[in-house]
Amino acid sequence: MPDLFFERHVPHLAGPMFDLVNDLEDYPRFLRNVKDMQVKRDETAEGDVRFARMTIQFGPVTQSYTSRVVADHTARTITAKATDGPFTYLDSKWTFEPEGSGTRIRFDIDFQIANPLIATVAEQAFATKQEEIMDAFVDEADRRYGD
Repeated sequence: MPDLFFERHVPHLAGPMFDLVNDLEDYPRFLRNVKDMQVKRDETAEGDVRFARMTIQFGPVTQSYTSRVVADHTARTITAKATDGPFTYLDSKWTFEPEGSGTRIRFDIDFQIANPLIATVAEQAFATKQEEIMDAFVDEADRRYGD
């Protein structure tokens, strides 16, 4: 049931920040809890639409799920909707807006874990990790594009 919203200014341009978040295949390299990412294009859709199967690990628990990811290069938004896995639903949206010499990044994620027993423990842990994920993207941007 968490509906989380994070917002941050970063000193990198909107285009490169969009490209970084849209580089799904690279997530396991710099996102600590992402152990694997398999990505394939949605051949039935127009534009930049892919299915991403992400395997995440929190402590001893490993779980995989697939999301349909739509990247709108013009609007600089990336949306994802879980299509399987442990969630009743998972919807997220990244937005990148030029701001001064950098970018205002907004990340909204709303989800519910299907199993009530697992949800009582995992939802709070998953919610806490979202801020760390935002930090990891900013750190990766600093590495790629300079501080």
